[in-house]
Amino acid sequence: MTTSMIVTGLLCGALLGFVMQRGRFCLTGGFRDMYLAKDNRMFYALLIAITVQSIGVFALIKLDYIQYDAGQFQWLASIFGSFIFGIGIILAGGCATGTWYRAGEGLIGSWIALAGYMLMAAIMKSGPLHKLNTSLADYTTEYNSIADTFGMSVWILIALLTVITAIVVIRTIRKPKPVIPTMKPKHKGLNHLLFEKRWHPFVTAVLVGLIAIMAWPLSEATGRNFGLGVTTPSANILQYLITGDDAVLNWGVYLVLGILVGSFIAAKASREFRFRAPDAKTAVLSFIGGLLMGFGASWAGGCSIGNGLVMTSMMTWQGWVSLLFIILGTWTASYFVYVRPRRARAGVN
Repeated sequence: MTTSMIVTGLLCGALLGFVMQRGRFCLTGGFRDMYLAKDNRMFYALLIAITVQSIGVFALIKLDYIQYDAGQFQWLASIFGSFIFGIGIILAGGCATGTWYRAGEGLIGSWIALAGYMLMAAIMKSGPLHKLNTSLADYTTEYNSIADTFGMSVWILIALLTVITAIVVIRTIRKPKPVIPTMKPKHKGLNHLLFEKRWHPFVTAVLVGLIAIMAWPLSEATGRNFGLGVTTPSANILQYLITGDDAVLNWGVYLVLGILVGSFIAAKASREFRFRAPDAKTAVLSFIGGLLMGFGASWAGGCSIGNGLVMTSMMTWQGWVSLLFIILGTWTASYFVYVRPRRARAGVN
């Protein structure tokens, strides 16, 4: 363990936690709103973050600053695991990264969800369910890289994604905006911009994408050849607390701890930090959701950040297929958690 690994991991994580907290960058709410409110803004924000990261990371690869091999695509594990993960994030009230930053705001339900998430991820990756976690590993395709599958340059795919993202973002920005009454600002200048003004999701997405780019060379410098990741580092934290084996403390561990620190700083500075305890039913659902998140993300080889943000930007089948099934999982859970009970109360079959 080196000082640079601790410092750069915590710094990158703190920046991510700060930005996500201030920008309310919640993919769970975004995926849910696509189904319930037909509001796609957060999904478009995710596309921005993916596009920014993809351009930056492949530029770094082209310049030989980092190395990357997409490997094979474990398609069956990605499909099942991502769908289960999508169900879990609705029950937990936040995805893996969202749960970390919400915990930094003092949300006790997120701490409960984190406990279930870390526990199940550790059980799947190095505990009694390890064989189950690898049981679908043989169902693979030759290529994980979409570009390699079709024998084309990855920059064609990046250009296509950039055009699509630009179109949907421009159309969204041009739509008439509802007039929302705002309170008179208490602060001016940088203090107002950082801690008081509502951050636009698209601006937040650009910042998330830039932080995601930064994560690659910082992580690779410590021997960890990947960018942002949450599931395995979360499992490693629990493994360390139980075994005391500091071999599991890599750059990713300090990244997720940094998310907690950065979110706490942002929430305190913006006066949004406060301890909020859930009722018994919500607490139970949060823990169950956390268990499903840990189970699904381990099986799929990543969560909404590892697969939905990072592997998508690397133009892999794993990333885009996982993102699709995460969304389908959230929509399925949203139907049973929100739509069906509402129809029952209204007397609609």
